[in-house]
Amino acid sequence: MPRLFRSLRSLSAALLLVALVTGCAVNRQSANVTEGEDITQFKSFYVVKFVDDERGVNRMIQDELIAMGYDASTGPEGASPEAVDAVVTYIDKWFWDITMYMLELTITLRDPEDDYPLAVGNSYHTSLTRLSPEEMVQEVLTNIMVGPPAAGS
Repeated sequence: MPRLFRSLRSLSAALLLVALVTGCAVNRQSANVTEGEDITQFKSFYVVKFVDDERGVNRMIQDELIAMGYDASTGPEGASPEAVDAVVTYIDKWFWDITMYMLELTITLRDPEDDYPLAVGNSYHTSLTRLSPEEMVQEVLTNIMVGPPAAGS
């Protein structure tokens, strides 16, 4: 009986470890463009700085848009230049797991005249699949502007 008990204990510990490891590895990304919108024609963007953003996510988004070949500026809400194709807003969520990391990022491209959402992209990575904040920004913007990767790639 003691041998069976040890085997069951070992099996239980192994199953718990597998559950913990696989439960922490989530990698999800998406992008949706409002039907009838042609964002491929956009050339200029204004990134609204989230008031409580102390990590400079607005600058990361601006830098990535510039790296992608677009004109981009950033600043407070309501200070958008008049001649932009879209206003960019974002929501960043951070989580602690040994270190702070960006858990989720949602970026929305909005009509500069009425604030209507034209496109939305999201990236969600838990600790085991975490990306740097810059990589999260790149992933979301690439998915919005180019399209998400095909399933299985």
